[in-house]
Amino acid sequence: MPVRPIIRFPDPLLKTACAPVAAFDDDLRRLANDLLDTMHAAPGVGITAAHIGVLQRITVIELSREDGVHTYVNPEITWFSDETMRHMEGSVSMPGFTDEIARPKAIRFRYQDLDGRAHETEAEGFLAICIQHEVDQLDGLFWLQRLSKLKRDRLVKKWEKAKA
Repeated sequence: MPVRPIIRFPDPLLKTACAPVAAFDDDLRRLANDLLDTMHAAPGVGITAAHIGVLQRITVIELSREDGVHTYVNPEITWFSDETMRHMEGSVSMPGFTDEIARPKAIRFRYQDLDGRAHETEAEGFLAICIQHEVDQLDGLFWLQRLSKLKRDRLVKKWEKAKA
């Protein structure tokens, strides 16, 4: 499958909410495969269709080869734990730049698979962090928006300097 170009921050598409997937067909499977290949090439552990300019609610996550690839279509978080954890986050759309973000340690979420079957499950730790990060992106919330204004401004300034 082809590796697709990743759009870069501050492209406005990264602040655009994605539409729900309605057609569970071969085009969706090709998109999921392209996302996986693009994520591996980036490299990253998660990617959304928004990262390649396709505004559909699909994300692919692979924390490790042993854990395998997980594709979540139309994911929706239904519960967040009160307990939080901090983790370094970044984006394939802003390679080489990370910062620490606090998020709920555990979540419950529902999603559909590539055949359109509905699932509901829980996640905690790193997987929960990744799902929250990718769902934020599907909602048009780029990870930088989770930082304080001061941290965000510093990081954006470094990003702009690095691109110049």
